[in-house]
Amino acid sequence: MKFSNFMPKRGFFKKGQIMLLSVLTLGMIMLGATAIAGLLTVYQIRMSSNVTDSAKAIFAADAGLDWGIYQFTRPTSSDQAPVFSNGASFTATCYDSSLNQLDSCANSSTSVIRSFGRSGALSRVFELNL
Repeated sequence: MKFSNFMPKRGFFKKGQIMLLSVLTLGMIMLGATAIAGLLTVYQIRMSSNVTDSAKAIFAADAGLDWGIYQFTRPTSSDQAPVFSNGASFTATCYDSSLNQLDSCANSSTSVIRSFGRSGALSRVFELNL
């Protein structure tokens, strides 16, 4: 009795290896593409959060300029600086013509008002020359 009829052909096992390697390669490519897509999505979410904080900081800096102008035009006012409910803040600093910092914007020698608006980790600056 011959056993040669029961033996598989010579390239039979190699075809199975190629199929297995092909499936593994395609799986790794899909895994890599999914990981990259997830990473890009995280970056986009982070950037959209930065846009929100940037807008808050810009509006806070604008409010700081308004506050400096208000103090300049009403030097006898005892009003307090505004406080924002969204977590933003500002610092308004006034300078004279030599760019020496003044104690208050109510000083008549004020020629520059600089406002730093902050929200989260971002800050924006506006400057007004009078």
